[in-house]
Amino acid sequence: MVIDEELYRQYLRGDEAGLEALMRKYGNPLTLYINGYLHDVHEAEDLMIEVFSYLFTKKPRIRDGGLKAYLYKAARHMALRHKSRHRLFFSLDDLTEEPDGKTLVEEVIRTKERDQILHICMDELKADYREALYLTYFEGMSYQQAAEVMGKSEKQITNMVYRGKARLRGLLEREGITNAK
Repeated sequence: MVIDEELYRQYLRGDEAGLEALMRKYGNPLTLYINGYLHDVHEAEDLMIEVFSYLFTKKPRIRDGGLKAYLYKAARHMALRHKSRHRLFFSLDDLTEEPDGKTLVEEVIRTKERDQILHICMDELKADYREALYLTYFEGMSYQQAAEVMGKSEKQITNMVYRGKARLRGLLEREGITNAK
């Protein structure tokens, strides 16, 4: 498996395939992440393209293992700058995907109900807790990468994730989900 930084170096050497592979891999997730701020998928797509165009025109030096965090940090910065005149918060409302057609109807209903409850409970969390949980659990980032994206220390992310999970567990239990870990 080719790592992200190798694809980036491939692009820097003049091979457009590296750029295409990175955009295929991160285009949709970055759009969804930005859309959590903007609540406008078309604007989010535009900003996602801006993130990549900045990366590929400025060609910054990126340490190994840091490309994903760099992309999300740039996306967050652009979304925050775009929304600078409005109250900022992160939402998970638009982050659900359509289920596979082969899935049983009952399971789809149960899953959608659980997702709705999760979204409702996540919306009740502080914005920092919500974003830290999203980056670490939904995007699979390490605490260090999430810290880079959010402009916080790794210790602050550790605390936000811990407190966010504790608060979320209580909210889920209030909604009748007792097996939340």
